[in-house]
Amino acid sequence: MPTPAAISVAGSDPSGGAGIQADLKTFSALGVYGGAVITALTAQNTRGVTGVFPVPGTFVAEQLEALFDDLDVRVIKTGMLGGADSVRAVVEAIVRYDVPFVVVDPVMVATSGDRLVSDETVEVIRDELVPLATVVTPNLPEAATLLDLPDLDAEHAAAAAMALHQLGPAAVVKGGHDDGPDAVDVLVDDDGALELRVQRIHTRNTHGTGCTFASAIAAGLAQDLPLRQAVDEAKQYITEALRAADQLDVGSGHGPVHHFQAWWKLAGVEEAR
Repeated sequence: MPTPAAISVAGSDPSGGAGIQADLKTFSALGVYGGAVITALTAQNTRGVTGVFPVPGTFVAEQLEALFDDLDVRVIKTGMLGGADSVRAVVEAIVRYDVPFVVVDPVMVATSGDRLVSDETVEVIRDELVPLATVVTPNLPEAATLLDLPDLDAEHAAAAAMALHQLGPAAVVKGGHDDGPDAVDVLVDDDGALELRVQRIHTRNTHGTGCTFASAIAAGLAQDLPLRQAVDEAKQYITEALRAADQLDVGSGHGPVHHFQAWWKLAGVEEAR
């Protein structure tokens, strides 16, 4: 039997902490073969993004076709998709190839609060992509954007997740943008609401947190874990990756989480440094 694969459809981060690079690291760390469809090239590092070069939707579709014609794709995980044409290319691939699992990380709002995509793109994500998803994983600003609300706070995360679930998928609304003592995510699926709460880890090295969490869920689904188990194990994985991020200490800005902290520990990398 061919090895099952998870495909990330997202932008490229040359600093290695987020986007395609974070997704592939997460898949590999969690025992899943990863493929990648690049939607945009970026010029960025741990201090910020200085340039974005979008990939045309037609070429996104061509990349998808090449992978589906060759790999046993179990999961599509999406990140930054850029324009509406790229979103529609993903939608067409999901329908054409009857993809078993779809994880949508709706990367639409920068940390600064600035919108990264057009209103048309938001509409296509909400109306065409999200209903096909197995699970959608927005942070609070992204959930507000999808629901066409001015903003959301942690107190309304459960209601937001419920509203997103009404669109079709299970929804995990992440509380990382809140500043409380605990990092609280809320999952809503057909079985109701589930709160995932851990003590907040204080580190500046949070680059790629959302990408990594969504990719960890995708890795679990690719291995046929039930959704709630996949989400719970993804929460554990990102928590440990954040806990070890200061040991990695990459860059002078917001460095990446430590995707391979468990493997480096086994290999004695930290002791050797």
